[in-house]
Amino acid sequence: MGFNEMDVERIWMDGEFVDWDEAQVHVLTHALHYGTGVFEGVRCYDTAEGPAIFRWEEHLDRFYQSAKPYDMEIPFDAEELTEATVELVRSEGLDSCYIRPVAFYGYEMLGLHPSDCPVKTAIAAWPWGTYLGEDALENGVDVAISSWRKYASSQIPTNAKTTGAYVNSVLASLEAKGNDYVEAIVLNKEGNVAEGPGENLFLVRDGEVFTPGLAEGILDGITRRSVIRIARDLGYTVHDDATISRGELYTADELFFTGTAAEVTPIRSVDDNEIGAGTKGPVTDDVQSRFFEVVEERPEEYADWFTPV
Repeated sequence: MGFNEMDVERIWMDGEFVDWDEAQVHVLTHALHYGTGVFEGVRCYDTAEGPAIFRWEEHLDRFYQSAKPYDMEIPFDAEELTEATVELVRSEGLDSCYIRPVAFYGYEMLGLHPSDCPVKTAIAAWPWGTYLGEDALENGVDVAISSWRKYASSQIPTNAKTTGAYVNSVLASLEAKGNDYVEAIVLNKEGNVAEGPGENLFLVRDGEVFTPGLAEGILDGITRRSVIRIARDLGYTVHDDATISRGELYTADELFFTGTAAEVTPIRSVDDNEIGAGTKGPVTDDVQSRFFEVVEERPEEYADWFTPV
């Protein structure tokens, strides 16, 4: 669905709601030229108790943390951004949606150092379904190892969700789709598994669950954290600080992606090597089913994961 096909009228920008088509920036905006922005991707689910934003507080914490390496002072506090987001979702009548907060250095000068540039902040929300395709959640996706490596934390902070750094993900995605794969898997500079272009990765072997640790150069995904807890609550042993080699992907019993957009998506093949039986595996199915139960039913033990709209 393209933006022009959606029935969303407004975006919140710098303290006020503006018409969707009027939410614009100058062509000499610092972030447009140098990628000096930070962002989040958040889902609001239509739960049994009404629309609720999933793990908003954790996303907001990461939003502010991402800004720190860039000396970016977001000019709104957490309470103001929460109030704006809830009002945006509510006023647009969105039962479920994707929410995109973004902060970036704006228009003032084009030297590399953004000291004189104002920090601009915006929040948009729109309906967005399954990220990797409608049948991906059930039947899984075919992926390929990318020739593009994930940048190291000594080059760009990997724990910050930085707009400019996502050219790395764009290149991996372009390569994968250009070769008729749904998605890529990106290795880190050591050649170990990092993540997908916009997802974290989990591996299942002998009934235990493994996912690369933060030292492997991955983003500290909020859905990743959620799935680690859900899997442990289901009784699985989860190794959340694993180092996974490329070869281990091919011999895994199961593989799956997690992410705000991808949710919990099975991987059925890597580089044309069938994973397990080439279908959604039992552990993936168990974790995925419980994840969707949680976001649809808001059980008491996960109540603090939701911000009601």
